[in-house]
Amino acid sequence: MAATGSQSAGTRSAGTGTAAEYRSGHRIGIDLGGTKTEGILLDRQGNQLARHRVPTPKGDYDGTVATIRDLVARLEQEIPAGSRATVGLGIPGAISPATGLVKNANSTWLIGRDFTRDLSRALARPVRIENDANCLAVSEATDGAGAGCDVVFAAILGTGCGAGIVVHGRVLGGRNAIAGEWGHNPLPWPTDEERPGPACYCGKQGCLETFVSGPAVAADHFAATGERLDAAAILVRAADPSAEDAGCGATADRLVGRLARGLAAVANLLDPDVIVLGGGLSNADLLYDRLPAAMQPWAFSDRLDTPVRRARHGDSSGVRGAAWLWRPGELPAE
Repeated sequence: MAATGSQSAGTRSAGTGTAAEYRSGHRIGIDLGGTKTEGILLDRQGNQLARHRVPTPKGDYDGTVATIRDLVARLEQEIPAGSRATVGLGIPGAISPATGLVKNANSTWLIGRDFTRDLSRALARPVRIENDANCLAVSEATDGAGAGCDVVFAAILGTGCGAGIVVHGRVLGGRNAIAGEWGHNPLPWPTDEERPGPACYCGKQGCLETFVSGPAVAADHFAATGERLDAAAILVRAADPSAEDAGCGATADRLVGRLARGLAAVANLLDPDVIVLGGGLSNADLLYDRLPAAMQPWAFSDRLDTPVRRARHGDSSGVRGAAWLWRPGELPAE
């Protein structure tokens, strides 16, 4: 299974427990999203034993900690008495190597908080925290759409827009824990109509996230047509010939063009073996039909052979990758 790199920023010695309590090999992964929090329990072989989803208490930091604590307790009811599971967590942000606090989170109520410490105390055990896109990349590089590939670039296209990079089975986190923060680079090769771009929560304008995330696609469609639809509905209608919906078709065209430029820039810099897409927008078949050809004109190559694949584990990829932040055989109490 894929292993992560250094966990110094995301793990702290905390909590209680003996090595024997962890020897069953059970692992819990938590995916903390902007609207939902999902938990999964895996056995030693990586088989799913339980999975639960609850609403995220948006804007409530203490409530978020309590929600995760209660979700872990619910999942641990499925393992033998006297055993406990390791816990890994994916968040829409990162743990700063400099301070140990959350940074760059679009769930802004986490920013500046010592989330690792607070969760470790609430769960009475060490906790590993990674960016949610890194968790997606770990899962897909292990036994998903990127299995067998040396370099995997996995992008989340959902409420936000982020990415994770796995190289030779390890997450590339980077010195500043910002590797893969693709969504907060400018949209490449913008047209006059795209400049300076929408305002982003990070304080800048024209970030890729403001063009290709789900809310961004919905906002773009509304600006062009006056019609309020979510991104998924827009892409369904754009792909349905019987719908004859020119407005949705044009919105999908703009999304494909922008996403193609963004991914071509990744290919020019990283040249991954595969690009994997996750998140709500990744369910749109038209992306896989059209992106490879749309990327070609922007690539610094006579030919671009990089496959673009849907995440094999779908909505489960992030939470599975979070569970795998603890390698098989690792015991927190040792």
